[in-house]
Amino acid sequence: MTSAQPCIAVLVPCYNEEAAIATVVAGFRAALPSALIYVYDNNSRDRTAAVAREAGAIVRSERRQGKGHVVRRMFADIEADVYVLVDGDATYDAPSAPRMIDKLLDEHLDMVVGLRIDQAQAAYRLGHRTGNRMLTGFLAWTFGRDFQDILSGYRIFSRRFVKSFPVLSDGFEIETELAVHALELSLPVAEVETPYYARPEGSFSKLNTWRDGFRILGTMLKLYRAEKPLRFFTAIGGVLAALSVLLSIPIVVTYLETGLVPRLPTAVLSMGLMIMAMLSVSSGLVLDTVTRGRREMKMLAYLSNPALKRN
Repeated sequence: MTSAQPCIAVLVPCYNEEAAIATVVAGFRAALPSALIYVYDNNSRDRTAAVAREAGAIVRSERRQGKGHVVRRMFADIEADVYVLVDGDATYDAPSAPRMIDKLLDEHLDMVVGLRIDQAQAAYRLGHRTGNRMLTGFLAWTFGRDFQDILSGYRIFSRRFVKSFPVLSDGFEIETELAVHALELSLPVAEVETPYYARPEGSFSKLNTWRDGFRILGTMLKLYRAEKPLRFFTAIGGVLAALSVLLSIPIVVTYLETGLVPRLPTAVLSMGLMIMAMLSVSSGLVLDTVTRGRREMKMLAYLSNPALKRN
């Protein structure tokens, strides 16, 4: 697409955000006057949908509970050139959106992440900050160091990114999946510092530090298995092979000294572990070929959408 004024869609997934959603809609209407603002209500038990509609947003709903389900529906339904994904809790800075969009367009990027700079102690709880650093470090170790804040809910996307991204997660793990998708396809991305505010009075976080942290870590391990199968299964095979060798050493020493194998069950166990190790490595080799094919299909889907350019 070639347009001086790209079509911009602001996507706001919401669950029980009656106290904050009007502020979010008003903020993005002021920051991006030409944008269409979509609020997707995810089974809220308060007046989130009504308040968003009164504020001027286009309100739709997603019955399956979880942020991942909502993002999947939004990405599938909405057609635009630039997508702004932001939480409906009024913690993100709407005036930063034009600057982030300009960076996306000027540098021909596919994703710009809002790097949160907290403006109050209550804005970014210590447990969440610590968990984010640990998960970001783990992601950097496994997939590459391109992000400082992988759990930010404030992101700008190109159409190419959105329409080639297969959403698989159900909940708050979606941010991790977005980062891994960009890293696996080596897509051009960047981070922009943005203010991060405390929730307004009457608004409450849906995150649980430990529960959601473990879910996100589990998602990263699943993605590592799916995207790096050769490394994953080779590591398992290496552990099994090492155990097999450790168990076999005394048996081999005894056999060389006496010509006997007195601990037959241990010998059978050692042999079984070595067979399992070889099967694990073989599985990794096969799955690595499958993963390469999947990655090529994702890249073809990405390239099937024309790049957005500025006149």
